[in-house]
Amino acid sequence: MNHNTPITPRPLASLTDRPGRTERLASADQLRDQGLPAAEVAARCRPGGWQQLLPGVFLLHPGRPTSEDRLKAALLYARRATSVPAQGPDAMITGLAALTLHRFSSAPPLTSLERIDVLVPRTRRLRSTGWVRVVRASGAPEPVELTGVPVAPVARAVVDAVSGLTDAETVRRLLTEAVRGGHCEPGAVVRELSRARLLSRPHVVDAVDALLAEGRARSEERLYAMVREFALPEPVWNVDLRLPGGPHLGGVDAYWPEQAVAVELDTRAPRQDDDELWTEYTRKREHLERLGITVVHLTPRKLRKAMDQQATVVRTALMAAQDRKPAAYVVVLPR
Repeated sequence: MNHNTPITPRPLASLTDRPGRTERLASADQLRDQGLPAAEVAARCRPGGWQQLLPGVFLLHPGRPTSEDRLKAALLYARRATSVPAQGPDAMITGLAALTLHRFSSAPPLTSLERIDVLVPRTRRLRSTGWVRVVRASGAPEPVELTGVPVAPVARAVVDAVSGLTDAETVRRLLTEAVRGGHCEPGAVVRELSRARLLSRPHVVDAVDALLAEGRARSEERLYAMVREFALPEPVWNVDLRLPGGPHLGGVDAYWPEQAVAVELDTRAPRQDDDELWTEYTRKREHLERLGITVVHLTPRKLRKAMDQQATVVRTALMAAQDRKPAAYVVVLPR
């Protein structure tokens, strides 16, 4: 047999569990387990045959790899040579490629991406190579499966995308779509940005400010919708409370003067001064309750996930007002 003698293909049955399908990709370890030595693999990778897309990862067909091929090749590269079982997910697509799979209109199509980000546990010894960037995480999130591929949740994918971007407008669009598209709450994104230590970048801080404004606006819309849809009494909206001739007590998002019930949306996001903000919020709430005002605390997540339950909480507080001692008189001013 010389180097011009064609090699009879061997079946690669164990590379797929779907009958009748020919697998397009394989790792060097998988090929070796199938009985193909390195020399035979190299021979099959001559022009017009197989292609080595990444170190130890082969496309078992000629022609240009598809977007699906590139995604699965990146995962195959990240998973190869894993000698110790990983604690949690071993690898998942993240960054811009993940956002494209999450159907972000502001993310580029897979065919135009020069790089695919793969999230792996921090303990993995793995280097970025070619068009694959390895992103490490000490506590990898639980992936979601999209088009048969494990993908990082939106908040994590956004942050991994932002970490490699310097264009302020692109960053703002991605963060805004994450909230406006209903993919996640602003707090989830800001928590991930804080963990990744990206809140020190000016263009990220500016985008976060826009994100929080977007998140508050959407939460206020849901609060208005809750009052209408569940036939709650109409409150006065966005007001400041003051003692007559006395100090400012703080602003609330909705207030029912006759029942002395206030609703406050907690749209805070974790920042470096979060403890101070929480202390101030707690102080205001305790002061109002000492005056006999019931404060109902709602989060954007609660309004989005269980609006009916939150309406019941507010209705219960309004009905309980008749059994309480009269609250102190306060002045209500537009905010």
